[in-house]
Amino acid sequence: MNADDASRITQIALMAAMADGQISAEEQRELASVANRLGVPAATTAIDQPVAARQGIGILAASLSDAEARRTAYEVALAVCTVDGAPNPAEQAFLSALHGALGLAPAATHEFEDQLRALSAAPLGASLPAPGAVSDDASLDQRILQQAMLTGALELLPDRLANLAILPLQLRLVYEVGQRYGQQLDANQVKDLAGTFGLGAAAQMVEGLVRKVLGGVASNLLGGLLGGATGLAAGTAVTFAATYALGHVAKQYYAQGRKLSAEDLRSLFGRFQDEAKSLLPQVQGQIQSLAQQVRLPDVLAQIRSGKF
Repeated sequence: MNADDASRITQIALMAAMADGQISAEEQRELASVANRLGVPAATTAIDQPVAARQGIGILAASLSDAEARRTAYEVALAVCTVDGAPNPAEQAFLSALHGALGLAPAATHEFEDQLRALSAAPLGASLPAPGAVSDDASLDQRILQQAMLTGALELLPDRLANLAILPLQLRLVYEVGQRYGQQLDANQVKDLAGTFGLGAAAQMVEGLVRKVLGGVASNLLGGLLGGATGLAAGTAVTFAATYALGHVAKQYYAQGRKLSAEDLRSLFGRFQDEAKSLLPQVQGQIQSLAQQVRLPDVLAQIRSGKF
């Protein structure tokens, strides 16, 4: 993996978004997140689109440096095509062509596709507290912290699919916070709020690639959130901080009747990320302990059933 791989994967993600002739707002956010996390210029404007088209799938696929980069390129493309709903026929045709150009065996991607479809369809509203149940502010803060530690613990698991469970857990946390403030939400409203901060399926996959390939350098590339914590992967720090900040921003947002602007939300998100950075050294032992206890199949099963 090198800087060229990062650029090529970003271009493949752009081609995936362009597959059906238009780039949705959700795909636009995913592309920006992909580019940002890989440290390359955002390939999301009309000026950049001809560049990707001239490269062609075959050329880009053949130029990736190793099998891990090729598989990740496909996973990121699939995530981009799925972020605004199930892939349409044009997107399915693109993914099929990309799969062939990358030379991937069917078994290498079927599990990922199945898990992504299942998690995309996971219910948000089952088994959550009744609307208007904000009787204890401290208990809600504790719930946010627990979910932040859980998503951080998933980053320590060896299973490459662990990243897939993070975004659904983050979305369900936002949904739960909204319900506790009596807000009647649908999945799109929750995803829009998360999208304001660049959180999405493609972003999760790209963060995983960056951590695997760059190792310790990833802590700087992904925001330097390790702070005083030791023995934790950079991805754990980033995910813990993102989930913690997302939960607390949602709490402020719904407590104020959803009247905060996107600029206000992003400012709050940065403030709570800094708060999480200071808190992380105090809870890193709990995160590591949780990682030894949690089993990814159990987490995925509970997300799909709506019981987590």
